[in-house]
Amino acid sequence: MKHSSIKVRKTISTTLIYLILIIISIIWLIPVLWVVLTSFRQEPGAFTSNFIPEHWTLDNYRKLWTNTVYPFKDWFINTFWVACASCAISTFLTLSVAYVLSRLRFTFRKTYMNIALILGMFPGFMSMIAVYFILKAVGLTQNLWALVIQYSASAGLGFYIAKGFFDTIPRSLDEAAKIDGATNAQIFYHIIMPNSGPIVVYTALMAFIGPWNDFIFANVVMGDNYNKWTVAIGLYQMIQKNNIYNNFTQFNAGCVCIGVPIMILFFILQRFYVEGITGGAVKG
Repeated sequence: MKHSSIKVRKTISTTLIYLILIIISIIWLIPVLWVVLTSFRQEPGAFTSNFIPEHWTLDNYRKLWTNTVYPFKDWFINTFWVACASCAISTFLTLSVAYVLSRLRFTFRKTYMNIALILGMFPGFMSMIAVYFILKAVGLTQNLWALVIQYSASAGLGFYIAKGFFDTIPRSLDEAAKIDGATNAQIFYHIIMPNSGPIVVYTALMAFIGPWNDFIFANVVMGDNYNKWTVAIGLYQMIQKNNIYNNFTQFNAGCVCIGVPIMILFFILQRFYVEGITGGAVKG
């Protein structure tokens, strides 16, 4: 009887949890579904009384990619280039810093880690004006390299998860390699990296998504040079007050397009993503 009662309570509890999760999922998916449906809507304007379009069309996507006033194709290429370059540099810097802090012992190591932890608690846009004037002083504003530098410069502060992952790799591997005469760099490239696939993938994925989605820094740095804009700035300009009626459905088509690379990356790398973040959380 007692065992049966426990089983019933467990079933009710599990059912309630699943029910809550389903409701949360539906609430979360409705805005996404609305954006996707609107991207195929033929009726112009921002708002309609119907959730599902009355007339369907692919013209929003065709106009978006062939638009010369709002060159979405150029903006997409700019964003892709900045995200890839930032991803490569940031991943290397993050993993290097994480390896050094995980394996080496030196003066101010703990101090640096504490400072990095505190600085990481502040929102990045607090440094926006200072970064802008520094870039302006060296003549790098309205330049895509400025965005790459900006996104990569703070990579050294995001080492905690990677460091936690490296801490789980036995030090005996390093010691055996050192006995054979390997340097720290050789250990990093030939021993640690081949055994750290999940955290490398996780770090690269995060380093790609950040620049891909950023609006604040990109808007400040690129200014009115619309040929160098990223998709975040360009899409925002498409739905300003005077343009929103004609461009709103194209804007939603653009939102769908910029979400596709992220979804493809995530679906391909999701197994490594989970392993990376859980592995890094062990001692992070």
